Amino acid sequence: MKLVLSTSNVMKGGPSVIRRPTTQKSNIELINSLRSNFQTSQQLDSTSNGTEPSRRYQTWTSEHDGTLYIPAIDQSPGLAEERSQYDITVKLFYLPGIPTSRRCAHTREAIDLVLKELHVDSIDLLIVSFPGILFDAEDDSAGEEEEMAENEPDDFDSMIQTWRTLEVLQEQGMIAQLGVAEFGDERLARFLAHTKVKPSVDQINLRDCCVVPKSLILYAKQENIQLLTHNDCDDILPVGTTRELLGPGEKGAGILASAPEAEDGIQGFVEPQWVVKYTAVVKDRGVVENKGYFALADVGSCVRPR
Repeated sequence: MKLVLSTSNVMKGGPSVIRRPTTQKSNIELINSLRSNFQTSQQLDSTSNGTEPSRRYQTWTSEHDGTLYIPAIDQSPGLAEERSQYDITVKLFYLPGIPTSRRCAHTREAIDLVLKELHVDSIDLLIVSFPGILFDAEDDSAGEEEEMAENEPDDFDSMIQTWRTLEVLQEQGMIAQLGVAEFGDERLARFLAHTKVKPSVDQINLRDCCVVPKSLILYAKQENIQLLTHNDCDDILPVGTTRELLGPGEKGAGILASAPEAEDGIQGFVEPQWVVKYTAVVKDRGVVENKGYFALADVGSCVRPR
């Protein structure tokens, strides 16, 4: 069974000026926003025998594939102004342990959810984050080459295979520009040799406010690739956190069963598949009007052995 988790618009309390610095990591924002949206959507159902009200969340199951939406996705009003007034950036996190063969469907699922939420037919920039890639500003080119040798060829081949899917979506007009995350100059150079549509953005995590390596700056300038920074976590939605979000208790949505033999929820091993973050910024004012997350988790028929 598929579970689609959503935060709705985390800017509902008021728009945020994009120039304002933020130190909140995406993992914290994602978890807190999901939990808040679950709680907002809950209903109190007083029973006739006077016992404590039970908590029920607004959920619904699609007819064609049995997907459970948590909470139910309300009909969003979309963006307040014309589409041309916005820069819409989406970052898709492919999670560890998920086969590359699923990424084509996952990419389309994630983007479709964002398009429907914002009532648009395209996004300006899609940045993809591949699992297991860490950027270290203190690494030199030799160090990065050494790291690639340890992880390749399988990881590199999977990235190229995934990129082919993104190129098709870009050709179809669904995505204006593509970007990658955590690529140093050596990885970028090898990657570009295998792409038809090269990334226009390389987003890197400078954890300690380090200086960007000169070799990366020069190569990005040569290839006309914009370097951006981010504050996202390496593992944005761990399995344990997902279980806690969906499980019983005050912090959970009560979707998963409380025990292996219990009948108070869905039985099975829950496995997060992907997370997508979207941001719609009003161009002329630099204001974030709409920002949110979707995540997909699968629940198997049995507990996965450890």
